[in-house]
Amino acid sequence: MPQEDLSKLKIDKSVKKSVTAGRRKKPFIIAALVILLIVCAVLYRLGVIAPTSTVDVTTVSLIYPAQSLSVLNASGYIVAQRKAAVASKMTGRLTALMVEEGSQVQKGQILARMENADVTAVKGQGTANLANARSMLKQTAVERDNLAQEHDRYKRLIAGGNVSQSEYDLINTRYLRSQEAVKGAQAAVESASAALSGAEANLDYTLIRAPFDGVVLTKNADVGDIVTPLGASSTSKAAVVTLADMGSLHVEVDVSETSITLIKVGQPCNIQLDALSDKRFRGVVHTVVPTVDRAKATVLVKVRFIDKDKRMLPDMSAKVSFLSRELTGEELKPRLAVSQSALLSVKEKNIVYLISDNKVRETTISIGGKLGDMQEVTAGLKAGDRVALKPKGLKDGAKIKVAER
Repeated sequence: MPQEDLSKLKIDKSVKKSVTAGRRKKPFIIAALVILLIVCAVLYRLGVIAPTSTVDVTTVSLIYPAQSLSVLNASGYIVAQRKAAVASKMTGRLTALMVEEGSQVQKGQILARMENADVTAVKGQGTANLANARSMLKQTAVERDNLAQEHDRYKRLIAGGNVSQSEYDLINTRYLRSQEAVKGAQAAVESASAALSGAEANLDYTLIRAPFDGVVLTKNADVGDIVTPLGASSTSKAAVVTLADMGSLHVEVDVSETSITLIKVGQPCNIQLDALSDKRFRGVVHTVVPTVDRAKATVLVKVRFIDKDKRMLPDMSAKVSFLSRELTGEELKPRLAVSQSALLSVKEKNIVYLISDNKVRETTISIGGKLGDMQEVTAGLKAGDRVALKPKGLKDGAKIKVAER
């Protein structure tokens, strides 16, 4: 029994070996964990395993300083203040049309011609009648001059008692009649001349002329159409062309009656055309029409262009900013700007986080003055760049996800 108890007190060598092996492995495990932590820290620093942040994004854009001076904005359309539907004063068939849409015309230029055989004949008749009346005037004038000489001779004779009173009275009567005949012939000439003028006017009515310098907007009739002053029948046309004076283009906008006190005649404006979005045009309030539209509770305001462009056309949509003051020369140019909430000031540097491939890149920029809630950017960004809003907490190279709106 004592020998068995002593054998139990012996140390098991296999257990000893396992404990020793475990002690030997422990330093390697610790080292591996340290290396893993270092690698994770490096990868996090590089943004490889960094958590994805959701950020709001804004776009760097070109803005005009006028936006910060606007007291009221309104939308409307370009309207030609001088516009005419050109028609004929006579009824007839159109035989020639010398213009088309877009044609530039001068005042008095012939736009179209109507058939005129009948009025041409009337004019010829008037010309002949006038020639005949003038010939009759010459005959009566010759007779009057001859009787005037005879009258003077008989006047001397009767003073010497060489002719009787009855002979003198006969010559005197003929002379007075010749004077009245000349007056009648002169009236006939005037009548014939007036008739000829009327025939010429009727002939001129068959020539449809431009009432002012302008551009042809629409062609409403064609060769062969019957043209009437009123377009009374379905087969007849009233207007031949529609003409607009491009020098009279204005912008007409509807302004709420509650805001009309912010606008006055002569107030400077900034005009943006949807069709010419890359430019801004100076304007001035031309008139405030003193009538309220009951249905819309608006007042019509007409804005005159100071700057013009040949590409402007009637009925183009326009946006008008009514300004608190007139713009200076530098303020007429667009400026690169970004939202002020995208800026961070770090160690006296202005930085933004530029977005590229779902990552942010810390970018140092140079700034100018403030433009409302925007900040002018003078260097470091370009129009169209996207940057993070409220970037506090972001790191260079961090992954991001753009917030959906």
